[in-house]
Amino acid sequence: MKNIRNFCIIAHIDHGKSTLADRLLDFTDTVTQREQQAQLLDNMDLERERGITIKSHAIQMDFTFEGEQYVINLIDTPGHVDFSYEVSRSIAACEGALLIVDAAQGIQAQTISNLYLALENDLEIIPVLNKVDLPSANPEEVTDEIVDLLGCDAEDVIHASGKTGFGVDNILEAVINRIPAPTGDPNAPLKALIFDSVYNPYRGVETYFRIFDGSIKKNQQVQFMATGNIYGADEVGTLKLNQEPKKEIKAGDVGYLITGIKNAVEIKVGDTITDATNPTPSPIDGFEDVKPMVFAGIYPIENDDFEELRNAMEKLQLNDASLVYTPESSAALGFGFRCGFLGMLHLEIIQERLEREFDMTVITTVPNVSYHAYTHKNPENAILVNNPSDLPDPSSVNRVEEPYIKAAIITKSDFVGPVMSLCIEKRGEITNQTYLTQDRVELSFDMPLAEIVFDFYDRLKTVSKGYASFDYHPIGMRPSKLVRVDILLNSQPVDALSALLHADNAYNIGKKMCEKLRQLIPRQQFDIPIQAAIGSKIISRETIKALRKDVTAKCYGGDISRKRKLLEKQKKGKKRMRQVGNVEIPQQAFMAVLKLND
Repeated sequence: MKNIRNFCIIAHIDHGKSTLADRLLDFTDTVTQREQQAQLLDNMDLERERGITIKSHAIQMDFTFEGEQYVINLIDTPGHVDFSYEVSRSIAACEGALLIVDAAQGIQAQTISNLYLALENDLEIIPVLNKVDLPSANPEEVTDEIVDLLGCDAEDVIHASGKTGFGVDNILEAVINRIPAPTGDPNAPLKALIFDSVYNPYRGVETYFRIFDGSIKKNQQVQFMATGNIYGADEVGTLKLNQEPKKEIKAGDVGYLITGIKNAVEIKVGDTITDATNPTPSPIDGFEDVKPMVFAGIYPIENDDFEELRNAMEKLQLNDASLVYTPESSAALGFGFRCGFLGMLHLEIIQERLEREFDMTVITTVPNVSYHAYTHKNPENAILVNNPSDLPDPSSVNRVEEPYIKAAIITKSDFVGPVMSLCIEKRGEITNQTYLTQDRVELSFDMPLAEIVFDFYDRLKTVSKGYASFDYHPIGMRPSKLVRVDILLNSQPVDALSALLHADNAYNIGKKMCEKLRQLIPRQQFDIPIQAAIGSKIISRETIKALRKDVTAKCYGGDISRKRKLLEKQKKGKKRMRQVGNVEIPQQAFMAVLKLND
C-alpha cells in the first residue's frame, strides 16, 4: 500500500485539467503513440464537442521513481458548477488533489468552492500553476493569489503547461512525495466505496469503487449495504485506458466490479460494498446529498415510448446520480417525468444525452420549483404545487407560499454593484456583506428559489466576468403574491406552457412569451391568436398571420366576379378550418421561455 497514490484534479472550468491529465498519461507511458488524442479521458462525444468534462474519469498509471515502482490512480473531474456533485464523489475516493489555476485568468469561483470541498475531506492539496507558456500569463501575481488562498509557500506552487508538457515531472514527484499513501487494514473485512457506475448493454452495470479495508477477489460473494443485496463478483480489475481484469484488488486501490446486475435501480452511488460472509460493521459515510435546483417535465414525443423513456432515465441516473425524477402526466403532452436538475446546463446535457445515447426524442417543459397553496376552505393544510396546472382556482386560493433560499455570493469588490442590482431585480433582500480580503466580498441574500431557476446563474457569471461563486441553502417557505399565467393558442390553453410568476412580473413575462411564441410557431392557413391570461383576464395578445394560398392564380383576365367567387369560397373554408384547426407546437417553443432575455 505504501506505493499507491490516489489523487484527483480540481479546477475552475477551462483551466486545463483534461489537457494536463493527457500529459501525465503520456509521461508515464500509460497510452501508446497510437492511442494518443486530445482530451483522452473525455470519452463522450458531447464532452469533446463542447470542450468540457461532464463525467469524472478514473485511470491508473504505473510510474517508476527513484528505483521504486508506484501505482498512481488519477481522477479527472468536471469544472462547471452544475457538475460539482461529480467532484464531491471523486474527492471522497482520494487522499490528495491537484488544484490547477490558469496563469492567465487567476483564481476563479469554482477554484474556491472545489478547494473548500477538498479541505473538508482533509485532502493534501498540491497547487499547480498551468498555462505558464501563454503570452498573457501572469505567474508572479497568480502565485501570490494562491499563496494567500492556501497559506502555502511560493516554492510549493508548481509551474506547468498542459500544452507543452513543461513541469509534468515535478507534478508526479510532488504526488509521490506530498500525497500520503492510503491507510487501511488489508486483513479487515472488505469495505469499499462506490464512487461511480456505468451501464454496459452487454455486461450489465459496471461499478467503480475504491477499497478502504480488506480485498476483493474474483467470484467472491459481495453485499451492497444500502440495498442488502448479495451478488457474485464475476469480474474485478483495474481501470487502465481499457479495463484490465485481475484476480484480486487490495486495500487502497481503485478498480471496477461486474456482477451481472441488469437492473439499474439496484446500485446506489455512495453505497458501501462488503463481504457477504464477513461484513464490515459500519458503512462508509456517503458524500453530500444532491440538491436539485431546477425542476422540469420531460415527455416522450410519442406516448407509446413512455416505458422506453423510463428505462433510459434509470440508466442515465446510474451514470449521473444527481438526476432525480418522478412520474407525472399533462393534458397536452400525456405521460412523462418531473425531473430535478442541478442547473440549466445539466438540463441541457441530460436532454442531449437522452437523444444521443438512447435515441429518445423528448419535449422539455418550462422549468420551475415547488410551491404550497392554501385555500379559503382549508387555510391550514397546504396543497403541494409541483406543476402550475396543480394550482387551485384563483378565486378559492387564500395564499401561496414559495420556497426561499439563503444565497451566498463570493465575488471581487469591483463587481459588488452589478451583482447587487441583479439580486434586487430577482426580488432578493441583502442580509449581509463581508470583506474576506481587500478585493473579495461575500454577499448574503434571502431570495425566492424560483428567481434563480431561469437565467440567474448565467447572468451572475456575465455581470461578474465569471468571477462569482454562488452557493445556497433553503430557509423555508414564505407567503408571496403569485399568479398562474396561462398561454392560450387558438383559444385553447396549453398546460405545458403555463408558469407560476410573481404578480409584479406577470405582465412583462406574459407579453415576452407571446412575442417569442409568435416568432417560433409556424404559420398556418388561418390566423392563430396567442394570448397570455391570468384566470379569465387576458393580459397580452399576439397574432400569427395566416398563410394565403393564391386561389386566383388560374384566372387570367376575365371578369372580376370570377375572382371574387373564388375568394369568397376560400373565406368560408378558412372560417371552418379555424374552428377545427390544430396548432403544432415545435420543441423550441417550450424552451423559448428560458431565453426571454436574449
